[in-house]
Amino acid sequence: MTIIQAILLGAVQGVAEFLPISSSGHLAVAEYFLGHTDVPIIFDILLHIATLGAVCIVFYKQIWRLLTVLGRFIIRKNTIEDSADLKLIGALLISTVVTGVIGIVLKDIVQAKNMLFIAVCFIITGIVLLLSAKLQPKKNVAVPSVLQAVIIGAAQGIGVLPGISRSGSTIAAALLTGVNREKAGEYSFLLSIPAILAAFIFELKSADTISGSIGIAALIAGMLTSFIVGFFSLIFLLKLIKGGKLGLFACYLIPAGIILFGAVGIFHV
Repeated sequence: MTIIQAILLGAVQGVAEFLPISSSGHLAVAEYFLGHTDVPIIFDILLHIATLGAVCIVFYKQIWRLLTVLGRFIIRKNTIEDSADLKLIGALLISTVVTGVIGIVLKDIVQAKNMLFIAVCFIITGIVLLLSAKLQPKKNVAVPSVLQAVIIGAAQGIGVLPGISRSGSTIAAALLTGVNREKAGEYSFLLSIPAILAAFIFELKSADTISGSIGIAALIAGMLTSFIVGFFSLIFLLKLIKGGKLGLFACYLIPAGIILFGAVGIFHV
């Protein structure tokens, strides 16, 4: 893989990780058309780690607050004011466990990177985003309940499938169960932190093959690009969430899925 190709893949990851269009699906499609269908999955995960850095910067206040509250809870010095944050930490833990269980079950499908399957998943993601824009309940929940946390965690678990947007599915699940727009986006991206870290640790066994097939320079270039592009994409998406405009991405995903399905299924490109 050349440095230019790695930069292109990093840019795709940076845009698609946060915009609800499926980073894994777009990475797989980009690798397919660049002729790199054998790229180790750990390369994709390292690009996810780079965009994770963008999440930590944008949400550093919330992350630090939650870590502080958790620390006080561990040493049994938490206060009444910590109750909402402790409930949020509990919800994140529940969602993470549910995500992990589903992710393990779907692991083989995730690694397959079948283009026809991805095309169908693009269309499904677009439909889900449309539904979340049209059918949002008139609730204004700030912290998900246990049931909401389970549903959102399941959505993130399904979101590991290439073509299903992780951010889109979790935000849509949060909105459809009554979480308010701003908190839905925040919860989705806080939830991505343990999920991405867990995937990285799980795939570390493949690390010995990455340098030979990709190259350290290309890897660094891809990760830097992913981080920078991801930072600005996240800022942009948070504004769209507050404006209730997630449904706009369906206008891209549904046609993209149809075109990809036709190109791969009919013309065998």
